Amino acid sequence: MAQTTDERSTQVQRPGADAASELTIKTGPPTPQRPRRWSGWWPVAFYRSSIGKKCVMAVSGIILLGFVLLHMIGNLKVYLGPKDFNHYAEWLRTILVPFLPRTVFLWILRTILIAAFFGHIVSAYQLTRMNQRARETKYQSPRDYVAANFASRTMRWTGVIIGLFVIFHLLDLSWGTANPHFVRGDVYDNLLHSFKRWPVAITYIVANVALAIHIYHGAWSLFQTLGWNNPRFNAWRRYFATAFAVVIGVGNVSFPVMVLAGVIH
Repeated sequence: MAQTTDERSTQVQRPGADAASELTIKTGPPTPQRPRRWSGWWPVAFYRSSIGKKCVMAVSGIILLGFVLLHMIGNLKVYLGPKDFNHYAEWLRTILVPFLPRTVFLWILRTILIAAFFGHIVSAYQLTRMNQRARETKYQSPRDYVAANFASRTMRWTGVIIGLFVIFHLLDLSWGTANPHFVRGDVYDNLLHSFKRWPVAITYIVANVALAIHIYHGAWSLFQTLGWNNPRFNAWRRYFATAFAVVIGVGNVSFPVMVLAGVIH
């Protein structure tokens, strides 16, 4: 009688004790939970996510957009003649002199641009690969196929054209390897002789049209990546992307066209 009472009291005091014992017999004793392994420095872990890669694309895109705008505005001095244009080029080498030695600040800017350029390319490639792996089925209708692929395919190919153009641009007007009339320091004359060659002028025109298209899609998607995609402002986003792309495209294309037309001589 006492034994029955003890069994009942144990069940009352420890509800579910028999179920726990039965679970232990079937699955074994519980194992202590191990602490999570260190996944690395948090910026690296953040970059591994799609959100991190999109943020890198957005920030690097802002840096590159600012550069192409300022670069185009500075190059407009070519219309003022060789003296003003060469003086502007020399000023770029002497920014913050004597606080910094000559060309040091220019190389700081170049380092930032190189980092932004490669960060933009790498994150774009990795995002493309992630999207391809995530999309198990193709687009269900021809309309969806055209709408979805116009932006992505245009951005991909215009990006390739821009990358190749940057290499040629450096060989042509920065290092002089592709410019037989190159004279270091005579920026105006280097540009003039380069754009007098029809193949080079056409290359610059095509590349800058591709740049304008790339900028349009990039500037439009930039706001969405940063979360500024309120439907009330979508029209203004489109106006900004269009205006920015047109200003950059027209400004840059004007240089080879005006050299060929004899306006810049």
